[in-house]
Amino acid sequence: MGNSIIFKDNYITISYNQDQKYVNADWTGFQTKQSVQDGCERILEILAQYECHKILNDNTHVEGIWSSAAEWVGSDWFPRLRQAGMTSFAWVYSPSMFSRLSTDKSLRFTYDTTGIEVFEDMNVALTWLAERPE
Repeated sequence: MGNSIIFKDNYITISYNQDQKYVNADWTGFQTKQSVQDGCERILEILAQYECHKILNDNTHVEGIWSSAAEWVGSDWFPRLRQAGMTSFAWVYSPSMFSRLSTDKSLRFTYDTTGIEVFEDMNVALTWLAERPE
């Protein structure tokens, strides 16, 4: 069946992969603190709605820096994701060095990075996610 689009806006497309049982967040373009927070809240809602435990966080289409949201992502959103049942988070880097720095900064603010992996390659991320327990 593949991915079913659940939410789409100019900054993110969120879908659910029924076969592999993961939420796919495909971020697009330049991000602001507000767009990051809005997108993250949508991901959290969808994770709970589908009683899912895995997320593919695709930053391959992200441009520029979004570090203004990094502390919030690491210290606020990730703990709430865990409370909602997230066990596996595959984060695919953007080709943009500034976006990569924002990703790394978010992880420095994350108390518990168990089950969170960052990848250069989408296929490697998908393989890792498929091997994780549901």
